[in-house]
Amino acid sequence: MSGVKEDTQIVAFCCQYCAYAAADLAGGLRLQYPPEVKIIQIPCTGKMDILYALQAFEEGADAVMVAGCLPGDCHFLEGNYNAIRRVERVKDLLRMIGLESQRIKMFHISSSMASQFVRAVEEMLDVVEQLGPNPLRANHPENPKEMISEETR
Repeated sequence: MSGVKEDTQIVAFCCQYCAYAAADLAGGLRLQYPPEVKIIQIPCTGKMDILYALQAFEEGADAVMVAGCLPGDCHFLEGNYNAIRRVERVKDLLRMIGLESQRIKMFHISSSMASQFVRAVEEMLDVVEQLGPNPLRANHPENPKEMISEETR
């Protein structure tokens, strides 16, 4: 990934039963995947709130992955279908605020699909390479104290 900057960040919301287990298996099998991905384990992708994804972008994530069970195999019956709808809603919201909707994507990965998890991360890195860094990052202060305006001090 020659075009990906060193500070690139991808946030991956991963279902504990499937995608998180696939990421763990990838590590156990010593499959290399880029360190730019920050994995957040959640009980089910259906638990992934739209606000979580938007907050990740607001805090400077270049891309967001939502990775869960295969369609029809959700441990919570319809959680991954709810996640699909939420990812589509986030795409709409990103377009409204001027960000590319390709920055978020839903993946369906079972617990035994370690190599597919690695490919999903690489796919998201390719997206970031094509689109460039998240433009919101430039407006996000590293130091929270900078968020307080001079007038309020």
